[in-house]
Amino acid sequence: MNPSTFLRALGPEPWKACYPEPSVRPDDSRYGTNPNRVQKHTQFQVILKPAPSDAQEMYLGSLEALGIDTAAHDVRFVEDNWESPVLGAWGLGWEVWMDGMEVTQFTYFQQCGSLKVSPVAVEITYGLERILMALQGVDHFKDIAYNDAMTYGEMRMQEEYEMSVFNLDAASVETHRRRFELADAEATRMLDARLPLPAFDNLLKASHAFNVLDARGAVGVTERQKLFASMRRLARETAQLWVARREELGYPLGLPEATPGTSSIETTGAAPTMAADCLIELGTEELPPQDVASAARQLFDAVDAALAAAGLTHEGVCVGSTPRRFAIDIKALSPGQPDVEERVRGPPLSRAFEDDGVTPSKAAMGFCKKNGVDASALERDGDYVWAVVKKEGRSASAVLEDVLPKIIAGITFPRTMRWAANSEAAFSRPLRWLVGAHGDRHLAFEALGVHSGTTTRLLRTRGDVTDVHTVANAAAYHALLEKEGIVVNFEDRMSRIWSDARAAAKSVGGDVPESSREGLLEEVANLVEAPTVITGDFDEAFLSLPKEVLVMVMRKHQRYFPVENADGSLKPHFVTFANGPCDEGVVKHGNESVLRARYEDAKFFYESDLKKKLADFKPELSGITFQQELGNMLEKTRRVEGLVSDVAAALGYDSAVVATATHAAGLARADLASSMVMELTALAGTMGRHYAREEGLPADVSEAIFEACLPRSAGDLLPKTPAGITVAVTDRLDTLVGLFAVVGGPKASADPFGLRRAAYGLVQTLVASGATCDVRSLVEIAATKQPVPVSNERVDECVTFITRRLEQLFIDAGNDVERVRAVLKERGNNPALASASVAQLVSADEKSLETCMRVLSRPTRLVRGKMEDGTDLTINEASFECDEERALHAAYVAARAKITEGCSVTDLIAAVCEMDDASTAFFDKVFVMAEDPELKRNRVAMCAAVARLPAGVLDFGELPGGL
Repeated sequence: MNPSTFLRALGPEPWKACYPEPSVRPDDSRYGTNPNRVQKHTQFQVILKPAPSDAQEMYLGSLEALGIDTAAHDVRFVEDNWESPVLGAWGLGWEVWMDGMEVTQFTYFQQCGSLKVSPVAVEITYGLERILMALQGVDHFKDIAYNDAMTYGEMRMQEEYEMSVFNLDAASVETHRRRFELADAEATRMLDARLPLPAFDNLLKASHAFNVLDARGAVGVTERQKLFASMRRLARETAQLWVARREELGYPLGLPEATPGTSSIETTGAAPTMAADCLIELGTEELPPQDVASAARQLFDAVDAALAAAGLTHEGVCVGSTPRRFAIDIKALSPGQPDVEERVRGPPLSRAFEDDGVTPSKAAMGFCKKNGVDASALERDGDYVWAVVKKEGRSASAVLEDVLPKIIAGITFPRTMRWAANSEAAFSRPLRWLVGAHGDRHLAFEALGVHSGTTTRLLRTRGDVTDVHTVANAAAYHALLEKEGIVVNFEDRMSRIWSDARAAAKSVGGDVPESSREGLLEEVANLVEAPTVITGDFDEAFLSLPKEVLVMVMRKHQRYFPVENADGSLKPHFVTFANGPCDEGVVKHGNESVLRARYEDAKFFYESDLKKKLADFKPELSGITFQQELGNMLEKTRRVEGLVSDVAAALGYDSAVVATATHAAGLARADLASSMVMELTALAGTMGRHYAREEGLPADVSEAIFEACLPRSAGDLLPKTPAGITVAVTDRLDTLVGLFAVVGGPKASADPFGLRRAAYGLVQTLVASGATCDVRSLVEIAATKQPVPVSNERVDECVTFITRRLEQLFIDAGNDVERVRAVLKERGNNPALASASVAQLVSADEKSLETCMRVLSRPTRLVRGKMEDGTDLTINEASFECDEERALHAAYVAARAKITEGCSVTDLIAAVCEMDDASTAFFDKVFVMAEDPELKRNRVAMCAAVARLPAGVLDFGELPGGL
């Protein structure tokens, strides 16, 4: 990062600068084969500090100035949370996409060198090659016309190829390690000399040496941590020194001028006298898709609650949401609160009047003034004076003007940013405008430093990027948005996108897979306001790549809908959506070019990976940290290999399964070191299976490699083969036990290691497998292989944690929580058996269940709390005194024989129900607490035996009514 950006962003001095600069990224080396990814590109850097309020509009205007017709192209701001841990820098903003290709990075800096950036600076980084490609209509960087005489490729292709060879294959590792050390030492020396600019220059040299080492694959885990720590220290100390030096110099560039205050609007329009529709709009710069959905829910809950608390009636609240706006509609909102009368207690009677008992005291007069009543209206009642206070209801507008600032400020997001020069106000992205209207009356309020107005903004595709329109009322607002093609209702927008996508796919003889509804549809719906469907094509030659790769590139990188044949195979087409009207031919061509470049990249990674066997990737796992105390992924892989035989035995699998599982366990994580998975991490397991098949490994081993990663998320596939089940279970056990040993379980909502997901996947797999096992035994097996001690306490915590995830699994399936807990109390350590037991209990005949509980309840309650440790509970048949005792004992023995280990809940209930007659007769005619000690002991023992019948099957005490 150039010092004109990194250092100038710090401190209070204003700074506006722009400059071109080469940007070298060794890991983007592609030997010149990729159409738009190169190891050296040229960027045009703009830094504006303080960030202006119209930075996006200025940027779009600059594209027009370059000759780009923004009305013809699909220009969008797509979430980008930029972060450089090495430099201690981060900011929020966007990648700017033009027809699907990133052409600019747009970031509001929040921190540099671990120091707060204040005032906030905005950085706009133009990718010049990509913008030139769009302007000239070429599909490869080499075809850019550099001037009238030569192309970009003719001028730079040799450099691109040779530097790619250098970065990836030929650079001396030892030389670059030495370069890093020299630059690091020189930067430290410059800091000691209090020269921040030379120090930063040497930090950049160290950073470049590191990047070359990284591209060469020469940086291991320990070394990476060490080098990162050194660069982070240099960045922090350089930033601190720069700020100090600028202050010592008296801030030569001056200080920012105070932003002039903006007066709130004058309320316009007459307040409604009858119920009228109310509109509130929050206008923002483009929000991340997940934040759109979250904020819409929060706004609905907060507004609905505020109206109820204020006593304002209405016919419903609806929150529409798009990336740029939230539209809160309140149907038929009452004009105001009703007037109310309230009897209010005043001061004690003894202090309310003077000695004459008539003249009000100062305390009474103060009470009257506070509540707006005349002293003559005071009432004497008991020991106090009282007054009937009439409270005039406030208008709905006044109520909303009070509560809306609090509601807006109260919206929470995973990450927020500052944007205003003299304000700490924070939101997901900058809040830019507010509109409120009840009937024809406009609301006047301020939230997060933004004053409400009477205008809204529409799409940025009409050339006039600052286009604004006056909003008269709710009806006029919605008519305006409808005319513009903006679909503010999320569900309507999502429905339109889905139907348009399927129709587009049908037009090329295919369909959009139903799986696209999961995640992708909602994300796309929250990326556009006015969806315009575009159908694109790609070269059929790319169909030779694995389908999963092609689909992942479309979905993850480009948010495209894939198109499939009826048999599930891919067609060489895709569906995407522009935001608003555009030149569809131009946008189609642009998106096709981007996808071609993405697929060229995928092909590069894929062909590079195929040069190795899967086992060749395994040693490289030593460079991927699992957890500091638990080692790297290679060490974790070896632990899992060593555990599978014991886990397979515990699951009841034979030696053939052990052999397959051991082979698969050794390779299950190997693809994490492959180029394809490092680029597309969600393909872990999928690529492992594919590469295993390609090199001819046995089919059962290949499938187990894939299944070891399952399930990856809620609703995902589950392992089906015994070897796959074994490896998946073993891997999750190792994760859970190891992390519980070193960091403990998740705290509240924080779960940085994904332990809840791991445990949930574990119990899902165990339940689906049907394998009978004991969770505690599995945890204890895994504990023996950990590189750290695992205490009994940690084992107990881990078992409890897994059992709670099992409970959640059953509840998520729609089962009653009491019945789930009744089973888990006795069978929680055996997930598959517990699952079957829950199903049996849920489907049990209610009358039989009631009978069973009646049989068990009397003996259970009778012995509860009446037995001391050491009580002899042996049943002595010789001590029976009457036939009812003998009959109950015979019924008990018959039932006990049927309630075996692992028996079904159905069998338990049936066996106990057969005791009903004998039990009823016994308790009707036999006095258990007899005077004779032996008789009493023997009868208590028999009651205790009957009460223990459900042990190991079901705890009836957890059911409604209990025992």
